[in-house]
Amino acid sequence: MAATDQACALVDAVEQVVLGRRGAVELTVAAVISGGHVLIEDVPGSGKTTLARALANALGGTFRRVQATADLMPADITGSSVWEPAHGSFTFVPGPVFANVVLVDELNRASPRTQSALLEAMDEGAVTIDGVRHVLPEPFVLLATQNPFEQWGTYPLPEGQLDRFTALVHPGLNDEDVERQIVRAQLAGSTVDSLQPVMSPADLVALRRASRQVHVAESVLGYAVSLTARVREHPQVAIGASTRATIALVRAAQARTLLVGRPHVLPDDIKALAVPVLAHRIVLSADTGDRTAAVEVIAEVTRTVPAPLSGA
Repeated sequence: MAATDQACALVDAVEQVVLGRRGAVELTVAAVISGGHVLIEDVPGSGKTTLARALANALGGTFRRVQATADLMPADITGSSVWEPAHGSFTFVPGPVFANVVLVDELNRASPRTQSALLEAMDEGAVTIDGVRHVLPEPFVLLATQNPFEQWGTYPLPEGQLDRFTALVHPGLNDEDVERQIVRAQLAGSTVDSLQPVMSPADLVALRRASRQVHVAESVLGYAVSLTARVREHPQVAIGASTRATIALVRAAQARTLLVGRPHVLPDDIKALAVPVLAHRIVLSADTGDRTAAVEVIAEVTRTVPAPLSGA
């Protein structure tokens, strides 16, 4: 199966369960194909966990789920060394992070210390326990959900962790027609558990390689760099988008291009992904935790930075 066909099959499979959210599904799939991790944020009951579980089921491979709580410890995620009296030594017992797809539900209910335990895993695909580095399975995909900051009992994610999520996805609320379809499907017994894998872990690795081969013209690359540079220079921004953000933006654009079967990235691909890839990474001078202002800053920059005429 061609790379584009396989990527579209993944989107179609997830959309069987996540109805009426094709934009959110495509963004999530593009972020995963680009080699990144995805943070899904919205109010309770908006389908965050359903989207994450549907993608995990469709991707196949090993899957583990962690429900974040205030008393969750780092070792509950990464694993720990356990004393074995019979052998007179410590044995490493892997935690749930050792899977191809890991879903951390309501990540911002975990303490900052526990949240930070995922940094190495997200950045390097490994965890270090008691001075020993343990490599995670390939591919490794972290899907996390979180409630908005104003929800009771949550802890804002640290900037370093937000920077490691390729995209922030907002599923949004359904209109009445879609909600009727969802309720009818639930009444008929159609659930995320019935979704079967449409690819293997090896297929996802191959898709990622194919995505990296999508051509990015120098003019388009320069456009992406200019966007993030202007974001850093914006008078309302205290902490701007990092170089990691620029790389994530270009790689996500390559994956988005792969989804539509085009041989090269267009400036419009960069522009379309600027908000979901960049907005959650920046900190404003008068930061209130409300992402609306950050979104407006990114949108303003995309309007003012000239885009090249084509990406060929």
